[in-house]
Amino acid sequence: MSDHLQATTLFAGEGLKVEDVVCTAGPADPSPPEVCAGFVLAYVRTGSFGVRSERGAHQLVPGGFMVGAPGDVYACTHEHGRGDRCLSFHLSAELVDGLGGERSPDWHAGGLAPEPALGMLAALGQAAAEGATDVGLEEAALLLVDRFLSRNRPAPSVRAPRAADRRRAVDSALWIDAHADEPVRLGTLARRAGLSTFHFLRVFSRVLGVTPHQYLLAARLRRAAALLAHPDRPVTDVAFEVGFGDLSHFVRTFRRSVGVSPGRFRRLPGVERKFLQARLALSAAR
Repeated sequence: MSDHLQATTLFAGEGLKVEDVVCTAGPADPSPPEVCAGFVLAYVRTGSFGVRSERGAHQLVPGGFMVGAPGDVYACTHEHGRGDRCLSFHLSAELVDGLGGERSPDWHAGGLAPEPALGMLAALGQAAAEGATDVGLEEAALLLVDRFLSRNRPAPSVRAPRAADRRRAVDSALWIDAHADEPVRLGTLARRAGLSTFHFLRVFSRVLGVTPHQYLLAARLRRAAALLAHPDRPVTDVAFEVGFGDLSHFVRTFRRSVGVSPGRFRRLPGVERKFLQARLALSAAR
């Protein structure tokens, strides 16, 4: 990696890695050619840089994307300013092939101008990385890549879920509910259902109206609300007992879903607390 690049891994899973990449290069710094090791879709958050490849040259600005496929040769330039920051999605050939996009020529474009639909999903990924949404970062990444690959495809017809898919979704939801205090990975759920990761995400969301991660968080929050009714249970203990590995993440998620902090929720009168618990249950059922 270049001395001007600093990459922080935000997620690493089966065939997918998401990185926060900060570049400090400027106009006077060299732009050596590099080779893509895998499929990459990098969302430009701040700054600007150029990308030169055999397919042409692109000047990328916030909202744009750098794209590449294994073996592609490219060079990044910074003629117009110093520094940029990207949310970079790296995918294996197996994952991309599973989404039906390994042969897509879009991977060799080098760069893409800002597109609203792609930008919104990339922003969703950034929000997931910051714990500001109930959608998981892996889920946001898969939705982004699928949208990228479907840009030039005709829109598929929307059909009612099959009975087998409804059974898969319900069985998965019940399993999540029974194991909500444990680490639950999207790939594990997909294997249990006998589906690819993205196909499972699509089936679950279509049948139940929420993503698996949203359902998991809702299950954890329902349990947390019940435990917080006991004044002798420290908030930190409640957070870890229901499956949150980080207290601050628990507090942010609870406040976003319920409207008050866990401590404030505990101090509410019983009737008002029961009302908020009911609201949690309704939000999980949507």
